[in-house]
Amino acid sequence: MNDAMVASVNSKVAVDDELYILGDFSFKMTVQDAYELRKSIACKRVHLLLGNHDKDWTQPAVAGAFIVEPPICVLKIDRQKIVLSHYPMVDWQGMSHGSWHLHGHIHSCGGAYNKFNLRQGLLRYDVGADANSYAPVSLEELKSWFAQVDEPVCCVKWPWWVNATGNEQIEHDLETYKREVVIR
Repeated sequence: MNDAMVASVNSKVAVDDELYILGDFSFKMTVQDAYELRKSIACKRVHLLLGNHDKDWTQPAVAGAFIVEPPICVLKIDRQKIVLSHYPMVDWQGMSHGSWHLHGHIHSCGGAYNKFNLRQGLLRYDVGADANSYAPVSLEELKSWFAQVDEPVCCVKWPWWVNATGNEQIEHDLETYKREVVIR
């Protein structure tokens, strides 16, 4: 699997490009194995926002393998603000002004999560490998994806994400609340 992912990265990312990995690079492997895997990526400037499964990349033996970024990294590319984090956020810097939020962590296999965000008008995208056919997502792909949003929302509506318990009474109460809010 790792060889296939590296081949996918190397086929889409040029040596002089900038690659951002939003965590969990070293999932289920030793730091030395992860270091060898990193060396097989042709791109020279690989940024890493540490995930909950990552190793300590400041150890002398592997220091310099990545450009280690802070937990929340804000970029501005072609006047587009992009907020990067390993973890998904409900609200992020510049959300109400059209900024994008890219994250990993949730291992959302397939595109359903990203499509759901799109349908809600959320400029949030899971760039994790397992959500994107084990391939990196380019800036151009993101621009095309977010261009489908006619009217971005300025905040996440909490009743649409709050119930993760499976509790039927909570679900009933949320559905009632949603109807009341929509009617007003």
